[in-house]
Amino acid sequence: MATIREPARDIPVLMNVDIVVVGGGTTGPIAAAAAARRGKTVALIERFGSLGGNLTLGLNTKPSGALVGGLPLELWTLARSNGAAGDDYFAGTKTGKVKIASPCDPEIMKMLLTRLCADAGVQILFETVVSRPVLEGKTVTGVIVESKAGRSFIGAKVVIDCSADGDIAAGAGAPFVMGSGGNNAETQMQPVGMYFTMSDVDVVELAHWARQSDDIPAQAIPDNDEDLDYGLWLTGFNQTVRAYRAETKIDLPRENITLKTANGLMYVNATRVLGVDVFSPTEFSAAIVECYRQIEEYARFLVKKVPGFAKAKIAQIAPVLGVRETRHIQGEYTLTADDVQGHGSFPDTIGADVSAFDVHDVKGADVDFQGLRPYELPYRCMVPLGVEQLLVAGRCISADHVAHGRSRNMPACMATGQAAGIAAAIALEHNTTVRDVPIDRVQSALREIGMPLRADDLR
Repeated sequence: MATIREPARDIPVLMNVDIVVVGGGTTGPIAAAAAARRGKTVALIERFGSLGGNLTLGLNTKPSGALVGGLPLELWTLARSNGAAGDDYFAGTKTGKVKIASPCDPEIMKMLLTRLCADAGVQILFETVVSRPVLEGKTVTGVIVESKAGRSFIGAKVVIDCSADGDIAAGAGAPFVMGSGGNNAETQMQPVGMYFTMSDVDVVELAHWARQSDDIPAQAIPDNDEDLDYGLWLTGFNQTVRAYRAETKIDLPRENITLKTANGLMYVNATRVLGVDVFSPTEFSAAIVECYRQIEEYARFLVKKVPGFAKAKIAQIAPVLGVRETRHIQGEYTLTADDVQGHGSFPDTIGADVSAFDVHDVKGADVDFQGLRPYELPYRCMVPLGVEQLLVAGRCISADHVAHGRSRNMPACMATGQAAGIAAAIALEHNTTVRDVPIDRVQSALREIGMPLRADDLR
């Protein structure tokens, strides 16, 4: 690749804080608020103009699991009190029912997340991109950021990487595995996609049809029609998609579609693009173009073939691509497929999780969505190898490709964010590193805010 030389220059110091949280998606605001509530100065850096990431901007809206305690449950309780979320519901899967927090209104959630952080005293920096971490030896001392004001430095005693892709950890030299962990030819990751919504759907007609259909194997349909908003969740349509594809010869690469209701709209998860290198600007952009094509075709399919959609039209398209998997930062422990089956317990657990096992096949086969027993998330998965004063939280934690099918979901991401914020604060309080933080103090702090730590607490 051709290069140019960038002249050396002095970079102004924008601020110095106790803790920098990189990424204001689903994970980062929880981490930032948890740390700030312990009296620490916290800067939360977000590249877009609102918080929530895939939850809000990405129109995902649903955590794919129950929120069992702590700040995540507090946030959803706040959303419910504002009419921006419904009650939990049980969704049927091939391995039994899984309890799921209802979808939220993504626009209201943007404001609630902002309020959560602002009330805790977090300094939010919107429309700001982190270029790279700054290190002294192997210790992270802050980050370089870019904004409309130019390039500047934010100093910190601890950095929490909630970038989803592990950008800061990788930039600091922490080892990582991409996707399934093979070589360049064999490495594969879950596909990317893009949500969209449709308005003017007759949800009563749709629900009545879905109850009788043999093409919706996973579903949650409330008995009362008044509860269909925030309460209807359908996954399937495989036979209907295959028949339509055979009839029209139109390329619909994903047969399994998920529909869910929230704030008067139907949220559609149907697009799929395989084999995308999201670190390639051209491949990333091409995936967005392909998602737009698919959105048009899937919307047309729903209108023509699914009861309740006869008068429906596209209402909004997520402005961000939904990325399910990239880097798995290697930590002091790697969560395994056996672990997320709930077969073990950890002395350093920072949260019990009941997220669904949700894997979108790397080669395009049907989605593997299962309800499994609770499992535990160990703190060591958040501590990268080879780098000091850095924690990772969210979908880039140290987990193998299969375990990632559970740990990537929002309840687990929120749990690791919460633990990272608390652990960073406690490490500073005890004048120690985040690697050597007294885990019993972290666990006590988590219990105090009502976070279950043991899988047995949820059985």
